[in-house]
Amino acid sequence: MALYFLETSALVKLYVREPGTDKLLRLAGREASHRLAVLPLARVEFHSAIRRRERSEDIDGGNARRLLSRFEQHLESKFVRVTLNDAVMEMACTLLDRHPLRAYDAVQLAGCLALKSMSGSDEPVFTCADRQLLAAAEAEGLAGLDPAA
Repeated sequence: MALYFLETSALVKLYVREPGTDKLLRLAGREASHRLAVLPLARVEFHSAIRRRERSEDIDGGNARRLLSRFEQHLESKFVRVTLNDAVMEMACTLLDRHPLRAYDAVQLAGCLALKSMSGSDEPVFTCADRQLLAAAEAEGLAGLDPAA
């Protein structure tokens, strides 16, 4: 049993078929018994990703509503939710000084680092489909996983 921190580019793969979906579904399966953690920011980013796909007509409105509803249910019952607080935001600013990241990516990475500091011996695996963000995570001492690789 392992702890996986799902950055939104990986999280979406649990709900929308993309390269890496099968690997994430195996990690999330009950028989695997892994814990999956997310930052509250992932809720906003997930909604954005689904609505963007709806607007580009990759998915229809009914499917978008079902995906958002299912995600909201899972957010309450299946995911470990990492607290987004001032310390995480401060760490994100520090990460921006060290790595060429977008703001929300730095917040996601800071959330995983906060989880690492709270989880003791059960270190999280930073799970993400963005190579630059994954490289920053690995430079910060986190194990990384690109589900599409």
